[in-house]
Amino acid sequence: MKKYSFLLVILVLLAPATAFAQKSREFVRNQIGSWGECKNVAITKSNGDLALYGSNGWAGTGLPSGLSVALNELNRDKELINDVQITDNGSWLILIGNNGFRGSGLPYGLKSKLIEYHNRNDVVLSVTFNDDGDWIIISHEYFSSSAKWIQEWLQDGHDRYGSLRAACVTSDAMVACYSGGCKLYGNVPSDLKRALQETDMDVYRIKIAGTAWFFGDVKGQCRYNM
Repeated sequence: MKKYSFLLVILVLLAPATAFAQKSREFVRNQIGSWGECKNVAITKSNGDLALYGSNGWAGTGLPSGLSVALNELNRDKELINDVQITDNGSWLILIGNNGFRGSGLPYGLKSKLIEYHNRNDVVLSVTFNDDGDWIIISHEYFSSSAKWIQEWLQDGHDRYGSLRAACVTSDAMVACYSGGCKLYGNVPSDLKRALQETDMDVYRIKIAGTAWFFGDVKGQCRYNM
């Protein structure tokens, strides 16, 4: 009886979050449809979603307030918004231009490594992190991560598939996209696996939130299930 009550409480708590995510992603889908392209997205299970277009255009809903403020400032100042990450706990990061960034709630190691890349003027292509402290940074020349086993996993893919272009790490899944293929770990949605096998797109962006996903190239072409 206690077990049933606990599960009932969990289901009640999850229902509003699921409904919110569906409505939030509907807004993002409609924006992508109206633009006819999409540079990148940030999707979560319960903390808002957004889509990026052009150099600094964006549209989103349900976002952490600090993130919305920062995006509006960057859009106003005509700064290049390269990538955005949001976690389900509300941490966020904006990758600006070649290697600038703004963020909130970032893991200490990730923030330190981003400062290091910035100071040596290395061009950062992609950043991903989760609420468990796992993270990956990809630049033109290097890639760094939060753990030795992740670094070895990424290096194995590099040895087999070539240059690392993009990655996504969640609480239960990890995907790395290289110039010659992709490497998958954990609970990756089955339809995303099929889409990555079928595509001839040169993937530079990939995002996952539960069963929802997105990937795209540098030209604004994309595939998604959101």
